[in-house]
Amino acid sequence: MQRATSRVGRQCYRLIAMLLVFTQYAYSDDSIINRIEVLQAGHPVTVHGAPLLAQTALAQFYEARNYTAAWTSRATQDQLIRAINEVADEGLNPADYHQKALLAITRPSLEAPQPELQADVDMVFSDAFLVLASHLLEGKVNPQTIQAEWTTNRRQRELHTILENALQSGTVYQTLQSLKPPAPAYQRLASYRRQLSSLLGRPWPLHKPGPTIRPGDSDPRLATIREQLILLGDLPIADNDTHYESGEDADHQLYTGNLIRAVPAFQARHGLDPDGIIGRKTLAALNLMPIERIRQIDANLERWRWLPDTLGDTYVLVNIAGFDMVMVENGQEVLHQRVIVGGPFRQTPVFSDRIRYLVFNPTWTVPRTLMIQDQLPKIQRDPSYLERLNFKVYRGWGANREEIDPSEVDWGALTADNFPYQLVQQPGPTNSLGQIKFMFPNEHAVYLHDTPGQYQFSRLNRTISSGCIRVERPFELAEKLLNGNSDWNSDNITQARQLKEPVNVVLKKPVPVHLQYWTAWVDKSGRLQIRHDIYNRDRRLIDALRSDSQGNLQLTPRSQL
Repeated sequence: MQRATSRVGRQCYRLIAMLLVFTQYAYSDDSIINRIEVLQAGHPVTVHGAPLLAQTALAQFYEARNYTAAWTSRATQDQLIRAINEVADEGLNPADYHQKALLAITRPSLEAPQPELQADVDMVFSDAFLVLASHLLEGKVNPQTIQAEWTTNRRQRELHTILENALQSGTVYQTLQSLKPPAPAYQRLASYRRQLSSLLGRPWPLHKPGPTIRPGDSDPRLATIREQLILLGDLPIADNDTHYESGEDADHQLYTGNLIRAVPAFQARHGLDPDGIIGRKTLAALNLMPIERIRQIDANLERWRWLPDTLGDTYVLVNIAGFDMVMVENGQEVLHQRVIVGGPFRQTPVFSDRIRYLVFNPTWTVPRTLMIQDQLPKIQRDPSYLERLNFKVYRGWGANREEIDPSEVDWGALTADNFPYQLVQQPGPTNSLGQIKFMFPNEHAVYLHDTPGQYQFSRLNRTISSGCIRVERPFELAEKLLNGNSDWNSDNITQARQLKEPVNVVLKKPVPVHLQYWTAWVDKSGRLQIRHDIYNRDRRLIDALRSDSQGNLQLTPRSQL
């Protein structure tokens, strides 16, 4: 009798549990089902002028909840609208997330929608959340539509699950905030964008070309330059410097005082020679309007959204546009050096990989393109070129190649279609790779390496390589990589450098290396750093960010939409 009672009790509990689930998603909404079927058939669905974009994620979301309405709480609706209104601070366009339609739907004076329109209202809210979540996670723009050689490891999650959890917990706003890149560098840049937005709408004078201004000079343009440097945070406001309405104050037209320190600081954070001389390039940097600076920030915020949640605890990072490299060890920067990168026609690609081994005294097997375009003309002009720079010449490739005497080759008769040789530069002081290279085998055939041309690091514009990255002080990097991650120490490195043959050293644990392209960032002192867009990549990205995503779906990653 007791067993029977117990069995009946368990059955009752199961029925109650099923009833609770059934009550939660009691009745499927035929209107939602119909719209999902239309979307899945590939037909457009538009609500209040807003086309639904998240086709896959919408279907997954509503299928999981038995096609019932989700946005029945005004509080969760308001949370989403708040997040959309604020998203411009992240360099995204609120209009991409149905801002106009949502504001119209939720106007206090608007009567409740008719039952047949409630499905439309619900789905436009869901679509706005899903598209915004996707853009915060992965970025709005597909980087490979902007630059073919741009490889990313974007963050991905199940968006329909994120939405369901946010609605169940009533944390729509907080959930969207959590999807932003967690990197402090991203947060600093977004914060500076908000700060810079206060200058929007303010008249910004443009300086015409004129005589160079040097410390001690008097020039009427200096009054305006002072005001610009104060607004940009490069020049502190003195007690008596409260306004510049007339621009005629004689003191304000003199290049003296704090201005002598402020101008070089401004030049340095714009990648210019900090010589304090106000010439054409400095005036061009001053002419950069606040909206232009903000758009450049927007492009770089988007680039951060293309990256994974973390770069790692220990890694090497190259900023191609900044011409610099840092190594971070256990979260702390331990190395900072200048680098040389690829030129405009042989651009250094953007991607991430892992440094797996180092080669001391490397040989350089010249890529075919460089053999034809660079080496052959030099050989034809200078018959002693190969011997002087310690090249060996081989006929054929791989294990079957055969070394030949360069003097036996009729170099003048060779062309791009007739070049059956391979050039290999031997280790030594003239080797183009210097005395060490850092290997992370990749499809682009680029790597970090030393260079015999150390004098080139003094140049401001260092776009002179064929795509690889030349490192200023490579043996400091080698010591950091090998220390604790191999059986080598500084004595081993010194001994290896004295040899004339290649020596390979494999790292016990490969170290992540990230080749990135940032033209704007905020340094640890809170100063905005601006660099020249050496590969002209910013403009296309800015245009794509400002475009209506509804008409540019090919630009949106939409891996889960």
